[in-house]
Amino acid sequence: MFESQPLERTLGQVHRSIHFAPVSSHANHHVGLHTTAQLCREHSLAPSLIHRWRKEVEVHGEAAFTDPAAMDRSAELRIAELKRYCGQLSLENTILKKSLSTYGSKSGTR
Repeated sequence: MFESQPLERTLGQVHRSIHFAPVSSHANHHVGLHTTAQLCREHSLAPSLIHRWRKEVEVHGEAAFTDPAAMDRSAELRIAELKRYCGQLSLENTILKKSLSTYGSKSGTR
């Protein structure tokens, strides 16, 4: 259902890198599953933070922990790429129209 994903978050002035895995309230005999309390102790986090992150994942999926600035930059790069492509197509259309009009006028005079 949900694959374990690395998580990097800035908490106050401390940057933490946490391996985010599904949280289970059951005994942790399954590899990779921890209770909220275990995660909080292990990473010095407040339980409310873990619950908030869980809700964010449920609502937004993997996008919950992607950097919005990086996504904005990615979108800007894609827009710039599409604008260049549009310009290239416009130039090619102009060249083709001129070629067709020149060819049409030459073939019409024969």
